[in-house]
Amino acid sequence: MEILLAFIFGAALGLVAHYALPGRDVRGAALVPLLGAVTGGVVWLALTALGLTTASIWLWAAAVVIPAAVVFSATVLLTRVRRARDERVKKSLKLV
Repeated sequence: MEILLAFIFGAALGLVAHYALPGRDVRGAALVPLLGAVTGGVVWLALTALGLTTASIWLWAAAVVIPAAVVFSATVLLTRVRRARDERVKKSLKLV
C-alpha cells in the first residue's frame, strides 16, 4: 500500500516542476505530474523487489530524489525540444 505514497510524491514533484519551470505553454498540464507519478512508482517497485523495506531510509530517499531528478531534467528537455520543433515547423510552413 505504501507504493501509493511514491505515486503521490512523484505527482506532487511533477506539479512543482510544471509550475516552477518556464514553458508551461508548450506542455500539457498532466504530462509532468504523470511522469513523476510513474517514475516514483517504478523506483518504489524496483527497490522493494530488490529487498528494501519501508523501514529503510534509502527507499524513502530514492522515492523522492530519483523522481525529482527525472522530472526536473525531463521538463527542461521536453520544453527545449518542443520549442525547437515548433520553430522548425514554423519555418517549414513559412510562418516566420
